[in-house]
Amino acid sequence: MTNTIKSKQPKRKPLLFKIILVFCLFLFIGIGISAYFLYQKMYLSNVNLGYKNSTYIHIPTGSDFNNVKKILYEKGIIKNKSSFEWLAEKKNYINNIKPGKYQLKTNMSNNEIVNLLRSGKQEPVKLTFNNIRTKEQLVAKISNLIEADSNSLLKALKNNKVLKKYNFTSENVMALFIPDTYSIYWNNSAEQFIDRMYKEYKKFWTQSRKDKAKKMNLTPIQISVLASIVQQETIKSDEMPRVAGVYINRLNKGMLLQADPTVIFAVGDFGIKRVLNKHLEIDSPYNTYKYLGLPPGPICLPLPSTIDKVLNYEKHDYIFFCAKEDFSGYHNFAKNGAQHSQNAHKYQNALNKLNIKK
Repeated sequence: MTNTIKSKQPKRKPLLFKIILVFCLFLFIGIGISAYFLYQKMYLSNVNLGYKNSTYIHIPTGSDFNNVKKILYEKGIIKNKSSFEWLAEKKNYINNIKPGKYQLKTNMSNNEIVNLLRSGKQEPVKLTFNNIRTKEQLVAKISNLIEADSNSLLKALKNNKVLKKYNFTSENVMALFIPDTYSIYWNNSAEQFIDRMYKEYKKFWTQSRKDKAKKMNLTPIQISVLASIVQQETIKSDEMPRVAGVYINRLNKGMLLQADPTVIFAVGDFGIKRVLNKHLEIDSPYNTYKYLGLPPGPICLPLPSTIDKVLNYEKHDYIFFCAKEDFSGYHNFAKNGAQHSQNAHKYQNALNKLNIKK
């Protein structure tokens, strides 16, 4: 019998398996390395604020990505610029710039930064204004808190074409602003700011307040003008309704208001402590010693509480008042000229004793 010997073939499967295994291992390592670098680019902290926990950046209206980079880089906020730019491009932030005021916090990642800026989720500004006498003072205050600069704000407040849609003029527009604290976004233009204040004005002037003004034969603007005078006449809140009553009586009788604060406003020197005859001669519609009725606009921004005290003025027969000689801040009231002369003489003597001449 003939025996046939079969040759053994090499086993290839284990070798192929090893090759595949090594390939997969390198593939997974490559994926892991790529994932790690991707993770770094997206999720590791990329904000450098030193010892601060947060900071604010302002992105002006009309900015492009180059402007944003300049804002971030000049302040040294971004640690790794290339990774930030890479993700901004991947998320299309470079074509989706939103202006505003944004809060960046320490340890924020590129992903958090880009998502925040792309969302337009701004930090609101707390806008507070009071103790304001002129448009110039108002715009100086506001321009420090919103994007609109003082020039554009002042220009808008003097532009009757702009103000016409709100039923205001450049003379009385200060009555539009009700002193309070408002939450507002930084990227407001001058007209957007006026729009917002007009909405607040309409909220304040409820139907109840408008009805009270109407019963006094005055418009809301005129009430604000009168309230501004009352606020400058007395620092005593409990005395304001009585002072308002004096002016209402004088208006109803067709008398000159003869309000010293309006003369001071006309002169433009708010440091005057004693109104002299030379001041009374100034030719201005704000000189209520010369011109009948209310002046054309407020002489300050009256507080909401002052406006309400005017709307709820005290009904009485007084037509004069004069500061008390004890300098308490209160006033002596009189129903006729003789009584008023006596009160005025006492106050003038008190001024002379202290050598207060202007």
